Amino acid sequence: MFTGLIEEVGVLRSVTSGGEMMVLNIGASLIMGDLKIGDSVAVNGVCLTATSLGDHHFTVDVMPETYRNSTLKELRTGSKMNLERAMAAGGRFGGHIVQGHVDGTAEIRSVRRDQNAVVFEIAPDRKSLFKFIIPKGSITIDGISLTVVRTEAATFNVSIIPHTLGETVLAHKRAGDRVNIECDVLGKYVDHLLHYGSRASNEDDGGSSKISHDFLAANGFV
Repeated sequence: MFTGLIEEVGVLRSVTSGGEMMVLNIGASLIMGDLKIGDSVAVNGVCLTATSLGDHHFTVDVMPETYRNSTLKELRTGSKMNLERAMAAGGRFGGHIVQGHVDGTAEIRSVRRDQNAVVFEIAPDRKSLFKFIIPKGSITIDGISLTVVRTEAATFNVSIIPHTLGETVLAHKRAGDRVNIECDVLGKYVDHLLHYGSRASNEDDGGSSKISHDFLAANGFV
């Protein structure tokens, strides 16, 4: 599990690919201090496993499922990427619950200044994700924990403070660039329970489930 607070921006040293698989060699410094083979690292929001370690660099494997459903396939040698180690059990939880399980990709439609902030307008490739994207709710963009400012018919906005902009790859993003997005896991579980929980319970225990939209509304959940 991650928090969406980026620890450092790494650089892609090399990429080996074949079909829909990749091996990324990533240059880093800060996260290398206690990184071990087998540890999880979020790379632009994608949870990957460190498979080898070197002097200020490490490698990760990208399997076909991840290749197809993230922007990692668009990386080239020299590309910058957000890096975060898995959250330590005793650490501060400064962002929100981030799994590193990307829900899809999106396109940056516009980037504009708003006094001391920069506002990104983002269009998800899958409109079905909008049920999980709500104003003032949490969302992860390339691994960064952010707050949704506003939603429109086909886009949503996030506002970035100077510190976050300067410490992440968003400083290098422009209109037309693509990013990974992960929606808040709590919303996904609620949606799953509403649409599938009752049916599964009916099959397993004779229909004792009381979870429904009406039940949640009556008890103040929706």
